[in-house]
Amino acid sequence: MSANAPVDYLLHLADNALVLGQRNAEWCGHGPALEEDIALANISLDLIGQSRLLYQHAAALMGGGATEDKLAYFRDANQFRNYTLLELPHHGPLAANAAADRDYATTIVRNFLYSSLMLLVWESLQSSQDTQLAAIAAKSIKETRYHLRHARDWLIRLGDGTDESHARAQAAIDHLMPYTQEFWTVSKAEADAVSTGAGVDARLLREAWDQEVDEALAEATLHRPQAGGYLPRGKEGLHSDHLGYVLAEMQSLARQHPGAQW
Repeated sequence: MSANAPVDYLLHLADNALVLGQRNAEWCGHGPALEEDIALANISLDLIGQSRLLYQHAAALMGGGATEDKLAYFRDANQFRNYTLLELPHHGPLAANAAADRDYATTIVRNFLYSSLMLLVWESLQSSQDTQLAAIAAKSIKETRYHLRHARDWLIRLGDGTDESHARAQAAIDHLMPYTQEFWTVSKAEADAVSTGAGVDARLLREAWDQEVDEALAEATLHRPQAGGYLPRGKEGLHSDHLGYVLAEMQSLARQHPGAQW
């Protein structure tokens, strides 16, 4: 017997994809090379496409006039359930002007850490008791394999490159790795999804994720920092200030012209 995933679990997955898609789209027109400008735009489109499918599924379960656009554009920051890692700006610890500088190493490291997790998540969710979610997972896994390959290749190129690229990649790892602690905590929505067979317990994926991360860092001549410090709780609605700025830009047109048709 099939079981629909809890709406909050679907929103967690959808918000992750939407927020990171929006962040990566900020490179459009600013990539370090034309090929990378296009690559990041395509990755953004993949992520936003995943979020659309998940929002559509969640809206159908919610009823009451819910739509994918309402879920994306008309929820406030405290209603979003994305990992804190994904809302952080692109500037890295070594940026000369943190307010303006985009650091490609920060973008690559974040994409690597997240896509390493999501490849495992989508693989597991192909067996979800929620048949619609299983179908979304089957589609998303193909895209995520490319996202991981792109990020991993660049991680190695930066880490095993020049002194500056190595320093930037190491600084990005040191800065972002602590945020991945949130991957291994279990929210109520995740626990509910696991209990019905619709979701996956990410803690069971940690060993495989650790192996992927450690192998890539070794090839990139980078070292892995110790875990610890503040435990992010973005998927519980407790976000950094950065998410508000992301949503303000993303949602402004829809909120100024609600119900507009193009």
